[in-house]
Amino acid sequence: MSLRCGIVGLPNVGKSTLFNALTRTAAAQAANYPFCTIEPNTGEVAVPDPRLDKIAAITKPAAVVPTRIGFVDIAGLVRGASKGEGLGNQFLGHIREVDAIIHVLRCFDDPDVTHVEAAIDPVADVATVETELMLADMESLERRVEPLEKRVRGGDQGSRHTLELMQTALDFLGEGKPARLAWIADDDKAAFKALNLLTSKRMLYVCNVDEASAATGNAYSRTVEAMVADEARHHAPPPAHATAVGDAHPKPPGVVVISAAIEAEIAQLPDAEQREYLEALGLDEPGLDRLIRAGYDLLDLVTFFTTGPKEARAWTVTRGTKAPQAAGVIHTDFEKGFIRAQTIAYDDFVGLGGEQAARDAGKARDEGKDYVVRDGDILLFKFNV
Repeated sequence: MSLRCGIVGLPNVGKSTLFNALTRTAAAQAANYPFCTIEPNTGEVAVPDPRLDKIAAITKPAAVVPTRIGFVDIAGLVRGASKGEGLGNQFLGHIREVDAIIHVLRCFDDPDVTHVEAAIDPVADVATVETELMLADMESLERRVEPLEKRVRGGDQGSRHTLELMQTALDFLGEGKPARLAWIADDDKAAFKALNLLTSKRMLYVCNVDEASAATGNAYSRTVEAMVADEARHHAPPPAHATAVGDAHPKPPGVVVISAAIEAEIAQLPDAEQREYLEALGLDEPGLDRLIRAGYDLLDLVTFFTTGPKEARAWTVTRGTKAPQAAGVIHTDFEKGFIRAQTIAYDDFVGLGGEQAARDAGKARDEGKDYVVRDGDILLFKFNV
């Protein structure tokens, strides 16, 4: 599956600098004035996963293919975007097309970089963007209510259920809460997602700090962490239907501390020099690695692997995906003709030295259609079309 994350935020918070660093391109203009990013720039990067390298070292394939993650650099939002201010309409339209939102927050002082508001206050910046997204969602839902009510009066039960979900979202939005806080039963999640609400998307806050604070964060980033912790403590109590097996509490936003300036420097260095540069700054790894892991956790993604003489490859699926659907990520014919999946856990594959050794040790299992893929599985699908 291809994951697309939209990078959003107020003007001059470091969005485009981060985008350029993450994608190692200069496609997005990083300039010190609002709206320097007019059209959304897109880029993809390989997801760093040391497990894939270890698998490849054992099987020695002709090619190694990591899974990829897409980033979309979206124009800066300003107050009034939901009413079309600035580039609001484009911003809101582009953000509807992404899977998750990476909200970059300015957590550094620099008199040479202007701020669209009067002071540096990342929590207030969150409120500005979140308010615009909530207003846009309310307007979108309210436009759809009357036509649905007419269908309900005509006896359309499907519309009745959709209307109930819309009202749940409107209740939260009316209280000044994003739709992601609504507690939705597992059976209703697909229908709720189909409402395509901006505030129902998973959120990851990226605190863009100064270089000296990259390893430890600073006072600004800690206010963001406190805000997220407070949101987690004050979720609404679950409704009656949430007692069903599998229902889960809505996941609060994640927080990652990154110095976009450092990431920009790292992006220009040869791989051999990156480690030395990071160690000098007291960092264990590039911010990209931490950002991707946070994104995976936020979206409940897992990685499985396939390997053979031609290639070793990583694939991404949503947690809870069953074997036939995982096979379908590789090719639709694999899902249609699915018979079984030979499954070896990553630790067994690497610890024993490969597929044959895992088989000899009884660590290769044949799993059927109900098997739920686990993170790190090495899979070989058997199918017949």
